[in-house]
Amino acid sequence: MSETALLPVLTQPVLIGAVPGFGPTAGGNSVLILGANLGGATSVTFAGTPATIVSQDLFGLMITVVAPPHAAGNVPVVVTTAAGASNPANYTYVGPVSPAPPNVLVFTPPFGPTTGGTPFTIVGTNLTGASVTFDGVPAVGVNVIAGVVLTGVTPPHAAGNATVVVTTASGSATVAGGYTYISPPLPTAVSITPAVGTTAGGTPIAIIGTNLAGAGVTIGGVPATGVVVDVTGTVLAAVTPAGAAGNAEVVVTTPAGSVTVTGGFTYV
Repeated sequence: MSETALLPVLTQPVLIGAVPGFGPTAGGNSVLILGANLGGATSVTFAGTPATIVSQDLFGLMITVVAPPHAAGNVPVVVTTAAGASNPANYTYVGPVSPAPPNVLVFTPPFGPTTGGTPFTIVGTNLTGASVTFDGVPAVGVNVIAGVVLTGVTPPHAAGNATVVVTTASGSATVAGGYTYISPPLPTAVSITPAVGTTAGGTPIAIIGTNLAGAGVTIGGVPATGVVVDVTGTVLAAVTPAGAAGNAEVVVTTPAGSVTVTGGFTYV
């Protein structure tokens, strides 16, 4: 028998597949190569780029490698042994998945006063990390719950419609219809009781009117003290400051404007 006949017969490697069959474009993930006749592999390449061989089994059925980086897409994986190169197995590089942009389903309320300070709620999807602007002015107190509910408080703005935009790191969404700012109604003052008090001040008074919420009062240009407005905005209670004898002008002022009380207050 010749020496040539004693040499082992080398069989070309055959690939069945790669598990998992996909991975990140950055590489670095473990991939199990399955096939036959893989023993003694000298290289494993992904689209021609060598992978790092971590281990090989004794039966030539499996090779564990670390995938190299590559652009997104399908690439051939080839194992090379002393017998030659294998058939290619398919492997897919997947690029990083960008989070979806925000989506607004419900926005309420759709209107409020020009003074701002109105709590609002947005219901939608992908709202995590969102900010909200009204014609470019940020809302305050924004809080997001589970990425689907957003609450905040409107900023001040001139009367009219404002564009509302929800923005996250992945994009922006414009609220359909926006938000309408409405000028608060002007206050009215029908009467003051009593209309007479001492020059020393300290006289409790009540002013009857409408839209008095948030009001302050001056008598003869001097602020009254202890101003309290009832929940209906129709009754204002205060205490007169000291003043010179005679009639003094009484002015009620709210964020919407001012009104002079007819007849004023007379110091005696």
